Amino acid sequence: MNPISLTGSPFPSPYANMRPQFPMRRAGGSPDTGIADPALESIATPQQQVGFENVLGKLVQEVNAKQMAAGDAVTGLLSGQQVPLHQAMIAMEEASVSFQLMVEVRNKLLEGYQELIRMQV
Repeated sequence: MNPISLTGSPFPSPYANMRPQFPMRRAGGSPDTGIADPALESIATPQQQVGFENVLGKLVQEVNAKQMAAGDAVTGLLSGQQVPLHQAMIAMEEASVSFQLMVEVRNKLLEGYQELIRMQV
């Protein structure tokens, strides 16, 4: 049972007061689907079958986009454009964290592959 779920539990959840009492709205005015990243919405749709390679490809593309955005922010900051320092730092940290996540996912996949190779049939 999900510890956050209130259904089926005789005890109230300690997380009940953390939930917002109003529907979350995006900038466009549509209700929030509960998925934090808009890029993941296309993955989460049940209508389309998404392959494993598509998910990994999308992850690499998103990391590349964040790296490019960070590079553009730094270039804009250094060239004297109206790019605030904090926005450039945030873009660089987002790119760094997303790259670290991609490397860790790759390491876990490689470990899993090596474990499968070592299995005896």
